[in-house]
Amino acid sequence: MADTLYHFINGRRVQGSSERFGEIVNPASGEIIAHVPMASAVETTLAIEAASNAFPAWRDTPPLRRARVLFRFIELLNRDLDELAKIISNEHGKVFEDARGSVIRGMEVAEFACGAPHLLKGHFSENVGSNVDSHSIRQPLGVCAGITPFNFPAMVPMWMFPLSIICGNTFVLKPSEKVPSTALRLAELMQEAGLPDGVLNVVNGDSEAVDTLLVHPSVAGISFVGSTPVAEHIYKTATGNGKRAQALGGAKNHMVIMPDADLDQAVNALIGAAYGAAGERCMAISVAVTVGDKIADTVVDILAPKIRELKVGPASDPVSQMGPLISMGHLERVKKYVALGIEEGATLVVDGRDISGEGIQNGSFLGGCLFDNVTTDMRIYREEIFGPVLVIVRVPDFSSAIKMINEHEYGNGAAIFTRDGDTARTFSSQVQAGMVGINVPIPVPMAYHSFGGWKRSLFGDVHMHGTEGIHFYTRLKTITSRWPVGKRSAAEFTMPTMN
Repeated sequence: MADTLYHFINGRRVQGSSERFGEIVNPASGEIIAHVPMASAVETTLAIEAASNAFPAWRDTPPLRRARVLFRFIELLNRDLDELAKIISNEHGKVFEDARGSVIRGMEVAEFACGAPHLLKGHFSENVGSNVDSHSIRQPLGVCAGITPFNFPAMVPMWMFPLSIICGNTFVLKPSEKVPSTALRLAELMQEAGLPDGVLNVVNGDSEAVDTLLVHPSVAGISFVGSTPVAEHIYKTATGNGKRAQALGGAKNHMVIMPDADLDQAVNALIGAAYGAAGERCMAISVAVTVGDKIADTVVDILAPKIRELKVGPASDPVSQMGPLISMGHLERVKKYVALGIEEGATLVVDGRDISGEGIQNGSFLGGCLFDNVTTDMRIYREEIFGPVLVIVRVPDFSSAIKMINEHEYGNGAAIFTRDGDTARTFSSQVQAGMVGINVPIPVPMAYHSFGGWKRSLFGDVHMHGTEGIHFYTRLKTITSRWPVGKRSAAEFTMPTMN
């Protein structure tokens, strides 16, 4: 019989009383492996109240002591790294090494957060006026919340709660109901590391839990990663209710291949960036922009056989390079896009829909798909597919490539492969995307830089983690002070100046 999971509220496991449950399915086998309670407004409010009650004491805890909890948390993550990777592989389907790598990338944000007391320091100016000093401090917001997607069950939550917590906030995490176990385990590890009850809470659920977080008056800030339509709703609703919000949405990431590029390097990079994690990454390369027909023909010739040779299978098989999609429903959605691409007139060079093999009969597997001769009016170009489908768009020159990328509604990431420094510099300067790679296919910033796109890939002004993450989870207060010296001055009715 499948296990029943729980919420994590005020330092303990809570079953909840909603009597609504979701199914957790192993996408590689189709087997129901657990049931997850879906929080009602009642459970979600309990988590918010626990966070609210814990806030005053945690806010007043010195930052260095907060950091010590995170240092211990990182030790525990290293201890349980393989266990966490197995949980992710089991619920999401990622191959083991990919799952392990995603935990490590999340750990790096927690490592960065350990040094955040330095970034929480304010500034001081002496004698800005006669006997007047001015200084600034950064203070926590209060209760913050994070709503995270299915594709990175450890990494994306750790983009959020370690930074929020080191800044003195308390946190309510609502992970994807498809992959809840990793978030619950992270909360338990934080508790084991010495985090006080109520500082980090986890509620599982759907729109009812999300809507409660968006409107509850005690929640001061919301972080979100997911699709663009939902990101826009999250941002508008949260800000409409007086909350600070950052909402990262969808993407259609382009990789430009110039005629002077090292084609072996470019194609190998393209394979990993397009088909790693079955394409279920917001930074996946889903559009290859080939400059010139000669380059396009060569890229297709090199690329197609490599795609056909991809080892697609369950994470339990150590030779697997690509696992299943998250669900049968998502598999059917991606297959419909492949059929649509054919209908729109693109050339399907590699068709992964008829994949077969040992151990994949009951899972939501799809082989790598490759389209050539794609045009910008096609839906398979315009829309985010979120699967192992790569499209090739041929352009005559570099300026056409820049123009095409800049006209797309998404601006998450973009990359270029070239040996020419002038071309690379022009690209990085002119392309309208938040993250740019030069001979790097997936330019995800390290934890001490910040992650976020442009245009409809990000709603809000502040990116995640890095210094911008610290700024999101704090607010600036500037204090101007004067201590009486000698005779008190008379009342002043004019605008104060430093004269």
